[in-house]
Amino acid sequence: MLIQIHPIDPQPRLVKQVAECLQDGGIIIYPTDTIYGLGCDIFQHKAVERIARIKNINPAKAQFSFICRDLSHLSDYTKPVNTPLYRILKQYLPGPFTFILPASRQVPKILQSKKSTIGLRIPNNKICLDIIQALDHPILSTTLPGETVEEYTDPEVIYEKFNAQVDIVIDGGPGGIHPSTVIDCTKDEYEVIRQGLGEWNE
Repeated sequence: MLIQIHPIDPQPRLVKQVAECLQDGGIIIYPTDTIYGLGCDIFQHKAVERIARIKNINPAKAQFSFICRDLSHLSDYTKPVNTPLYRILKQYLPGPFTFILPASRQVPKILQSKKSTIGLRIPNNKICLDIIQALDHPILSTTLPGETVEEYTDPEVIYEKFNAQVDIVIDGGPGGIHPSTVIDCTKDEYEVIRQGLGEWNE
């Protein structure tokens, strides 16, 4: 199903429809502040496994991130962060960054890496954040597989390619071509492990 949601003023009825799909174990393709993402409810294990199959990866070895609405979720899914790191997160989020942080026990095992870390993301995208608010907990985030730019930027092309594999494709306008910048915050010196759209100045 292809759903058009207004990027600035998302229609509550459609946002609710997407959230209910996620609660039922559905998979969606949705806009972020970078590229379109492939996602599901983080507590729906079968949906996580379906995403791993779409990407042709082993879910136990995959490094999925997940998207929160704001930093209030931080204490639920990560181990306590120190004040300087919290200030950095507050400075850069919402924005085009993924921060690798130590995972708490509340993170589903299927989403934790072998190092017990998670990738945390808060995109500056109204559609995405409204969906998370309606769902009331984070959604999984991973990049779309695609060889041409149109396969991960044009919602109609995305729908043609993936409609048999996902439940909803959200058309929130053209997507970006650069993924988020990934910062590993589990070491003493924070490290950029993927340079994307976000500019890291620490």
